[in-house]
Amino acid sequence: MRILIEEYQYNVADVKDILQGIDALENVEGRVSIHYVGYYYNTLLRDCVFILPKVLLKDVEGDERVFGKYRPEDIANLDVKNPLEPEERNFIYKFAVWIYRAIVVFKNDKRNDTDIVYHQKIAQVGTGSRRLSNTYLDILLSLIQFNRDNQSFFFFIVKNQHSGLNKINWTRTIASSNAIVQNGQPIYLNPVNKKRRINFDEELLIIFFSILNYIGDTYGFPKEICCQYQLITGKRFETYINGFGKTRLHQIKYKYFSDKALQLWNLCYAFFEQSKQVYVSTDRREYLLVKNFYIVFEAIIDELVGDNPLPDGMDKRQDDGKIVDHLFTAASLTENECQQSDANARQTYYIGDSKYYKMGHELGRESVYKQYTYARNVIQWNLDIFNGLNDTVKSSHVRIRDERTEGYEIIPNFFISAKLDEKFRYDDDGIEKTDRKKNKHKNVQFMNRLFDRDTMLLFHYDVNFLYVLSLYARDNVSQKAAWKSRIRDRFRSEIQEWLQKDYDFYAMRAKPGVDDAAYIKTHFQQVLGKMYAPFAQDKHIYSLALDNADQYKAENDALLSELRQYFFVEPCALGRNPLEVLPEVSAVGTGVMPPDAAEKNVLTCLVRKTDDNFKNYFEHNGKSYTMERIPTINLMGVKYLLPMVGGMIDGYYEIERMAFVDNKGVPGLRLRLGEYHHIGDKWVHIYRTKMQPGELISLDYTMKMYNE
Repeated sequence: MRILIEEYQYNVADVKDILQGIDALENVEGRVSIHYVGYYYNTLLRDCVFILPKVLLKDVEGDERVFGKYRPEDIANLDVKNPLEPEERNFIYKFAVWIYRAIVVFKNDKRNDTDIVYHQKIAQVGTGSRRLSNTYLDILLSLIQFNRDNQSFFFFIVKNQHSGLNKINWTRTIASSNAIVQNGQPIYLNPVNKKRRINFDEELLIIFFSILNYIGDTYGFPKEICCQYQLITGKRFETYINGFGKTRLHQIKYKYFSDKALQLWNLCYAFFEQSKQVYVSTDRREYLLVKNFYIVFEAIIDELVGDNPLPDGMDKRQDDGKIVDHLFTAASLTENECQQSDANARQTYYIGDSKYYKMGHELGRESVYKQYTYARNVIQWNLDIFNGLNDTVKSSHVRIRDERTEGYEIIPNFFISAKLDEKFRYDDDGIEKTDRKKNKHKNVQFMNRLFDRDTMLLFHYDVNFLYVLSLYARDNVSQKAAWKSRIRDRFRSEIQEWLQKDYDFYAMRAKPGVDDAAYIKTHFQQVLGKMYAPFAQDKHIYSLALDNADQYKAENDALLSELRQYFFVEPCALGRNPLEVLPEVSAVGTGVMPPDAAEKNVLTCLVRKTDDNFKNYFEHNGKSYTMERIPTINLMGVKYLLPMVGGMIDGYYEIERMAFVDNKGVPGLRLRLGEYHHIGDKWVHIYRTKMQPGELISLDYTMKMYNE
């Protein structure tokens, strides 16, 4: 077995023979590197060559070392000179299997760019020329191939062993049970069949199929087990792996004489011994290679983290040519646990990029700013949807911009880099904030404005390469889904924690008698980018974020002092329900009436529960209203619309424009609506009991009806 490392600069003299049959890149200084990952058979050496990912390399005082210890040249031929410790050699031996499986899964996924994969069938058991050495992968593939090629052999054994097993043993039946006599004939309710004994041939099949079951569960190879035996599994199979398998095979070997049975015995023994003494027929064109393995790593992370297809009709390839690696929607950072369970809970985009580096490699400035560009493009896509510039059907509950505060949702950006678990564990994801020099990046246009469009946040994680590689290679849908859900929750909670180290967060609600919308308009410059309305349960509850750095203390104290004159302002961590910290507001109207509140300028209308636009009005998102008939009132003075939504009111709309329309020959009235103003925090029923549609009233009278 020969080992090469992707992209490592070898001296040509050290690897000339090993590279026979594969393209490599040679520089002017006589050094050569390979830009493939995978497996190929070297016909000159009659040995298999594994090209392993560069993630195994670690920089040690300017030199690249495998595991941070060995020069790649020193492990190129493990059969001649092997400096590796037993644990390290065993890791290399089996790591190649995971690489093989991952490439196969990548190749079989039609969504991927399979042009980068080069494949010719490998490792088939047979009587051909013997290799110099065989790998663990050879053994596994030989076992699988034997199963596919020898179905008739298995059925022959099963048929022989089971013939006559259903015949009744009358001697034992008569001796052991009582008969019921019916019509002069004895009837035995519990006849005894001839006892089945496990034949040695059959035991070999059980061991073989148990091995296939194990490698299917462990590595994700397809299971093709045709016989319904009671297989050896779990801790019992572990005893076979730990030595009993070889012992038991030795005990039954003398029973086998046919070539097929002996071939099967040798394969099973090779598996337990991880032996090289297996004969495989060698194909001169045998290889499985992938060029630019970083594309495979991106596919791995995207499958395990991202949404597919992308939300809201987005394309991976953006209009400026840039490609978003990973993107998904999940609960926004301001949503609390109760809200998250709501089907209409506010979501945000999480934008990720995977980085396939050697261990310890730092992010480049280009990568960071490229990620900011991805985020800006995604933000614009969402804005275009709501501005009617994009006809994409919206599939998420993401709305980036809040119209009232003109604040923007926090868009988490993150990098995921590969690292190698020092203990070679495949069962621990090892996901954590990167230990590189910088694991957080922030880009701003205006300081101390978190809810600003140009405030970009970027977080950097490391993940155990072995864990994600094996999870992807097994291709188990439920396992992948479970990790995806878990890791998304972790991203969200840890990003919340990071932000709360840099910002103080508050929940705000206007005090009785304060028009919050009017206040925000008046003090727009002071609160822009610091306030945002993210809470689905009440659009008049705001989140306030203030940078807690020392240089902003005076500015923040002054702003808090001003806001607390008009708002309830209480500390509220990201993800906490604001209703837990804010005082209750009475049912008294909370809006300050405009100067013309006594004038009759409010037009009433009815929105029935059966109307198509009922939901929009109930959520205070009405955009227009059409009256089928023009009411007999003075329309010149109308400024506001009071919709009785299901017969109830809790506020009114400003009217931006009126127009006459033709409704099947009958003149009607169409109103374009502007900002909505709350007059209280609950719905009050007034239809018929206090008011009819098509009347003209004042805001003062509206408040009177509401509060009675």
